[in-house]
Amino acid sequence: MSTWLLLRGLTREARHWGDFPALLARAQPGSQVLTLDLPGNGQWHRGRSPSTVEAMADFCERQRLGLQAPLNVIAMSLGAMVAVAWAQRHPGALQCAVLINTSLRPFSPFHQRLRPATYPALLRLALGATPLQWEQTVLRLTSRHAGTPQAELLAQWLGFRRDCPVSRANALRQLWAASRYRAPLEKPALPLLLLNSARDQLVDLRCSAALAQAWHCPLRQHPSAGHDLPLDDGGWVVDQIIDWLSSRP
Repeated sequence: MSTWLLLRGLTREARHWGDFPALLARAQPGSQVLTLDLPGNGQWHRGRSPSTVEAMADFCERQRLGLQAPLNVIAMSLGAMVAVAWAQRHPGALQCAVLINTSLRPFSPFHQRLRPATYPALLRLALGATPLQWEQTVLRLTSRHAGTPQAELLAQWLGFRRDCPVSRANALRQLWAASRYRAPLEKPALPLLLLNSARDQLVDLRCSAALAQAWHCPLRQHPSAGHDLPLDDGGWVVDQIIDWLSSRP
């Protein structure tokens, strides 16, 4: 039995995966599909977010104890940075990793890692926004065609915020950690698949292309999804993963 562990990005939690874990479980009969919140998010929202990606990776390694190892990881955005650091710092802990819409120093400049067109909206959030305004902005910046109706999705996300609010300090620490993280020049010693979205409004698609070229790993691109690729087309993500696994030697 294989075990898949899912890692989300900045200020998001396990429930933001929506129905993706169920899609993956149906496509991998007998596999175990688990989600893990990064510290400061979700079930850990009362704790303090580390200010480095490396510390987040060490947190994940501690949570791995007791699980079937090695693990297969699917991670997006900040979660993908954590997966890279995890594989580098704890060789053998991860069997393979799928990285979705990530961007890493030193392979991409800052203006590609966070598109300048998003700066005004993100600044407005930083200066103060209601929970509804915050989630509406996140949805607009991360999704192009979510399958769930917008009103229903926003209601779910607002419920997550009420249940497990992420403090402004934790959000800033996560952003600080992501901005400072520098990935290794050499690919971690495990198979990697990169997935990105042609219509990602947050991260320039050239970031995944640069990483694929530097680390000599496959890259598959969705033609119309936004940054939250599992939200916009989770079935496509699952199909790419299954195809990649079947094509590996």
